[in-house]
Amino acid sequence: MLSSNTITQVTTALVEFHNKVGTIKKDTTNPFFNSKYASLSNILSTVMPILNNCKLSIVQMVGEDNTLTTLLVHESGEYIGDRMHMMPIKQDPQAQGSAITYARRYAVGAILSLNIDEDDDGNLATEASSSSITYDDNPSKDWLNATNKDGSPTPMAHEIVRMMDLGEYSFDALYSDYKVSRKDRAMIEKLLNETKSNL
Repeated sequence: MLSSNTITQVTTALVEFHNKVGTIKKDTTNPFFNSKYASLSNILSTVMPILNNCKLSIVQMVGEDNTLTTLLVHESGEYIGDRMHMMPIKQDPQAQGSAITYARRYAVGAILSLNIDEDDDGNLATEASSSSITYDDNPSKDWLNATNKDGSPTPMAHEIVRMMDLGEYSFDALYSDYKVSRKDRAMIEKLLNETKSNL
């Protein structure tokens, strides 16, 4: 966590913000989870006037090492914040822009403790149990690499789940792009469940 030496004033202002902010409208539909969430633009247009009134501001900076730093700054100079690592699945501008938007939305929601997603564990459980696990031996496809030798998820697995969470990717697309083992399918499902339980 990043913070100034004291955070008394930023803490007081954050409490005032929470007393004023109200509900964030969920204005965007995620077709994968069949649920709604608040877009980054809607979150910012809702919270910025209230933050300004509370003498607070949000600053977000993208580093060259694919990191996003988010700071909640008080006019006194006090601040709190944190840094997260982004993992775009490709290095093209579209994938990088998508990763940045996704990271910014969750970072703003986290630092302000906002409710920006619907709880939709039921739909996720239904999708996961009803989707059959198959193998595709098409030699032109690469095997999905979602699980490290030690059993931990790979960066590719995290990026696939991020895109699924945004509604930009699905299991059908996954099977179209890769040959998928049962182990890697189970890893993707595990990460999806963890993503939804943390919202």
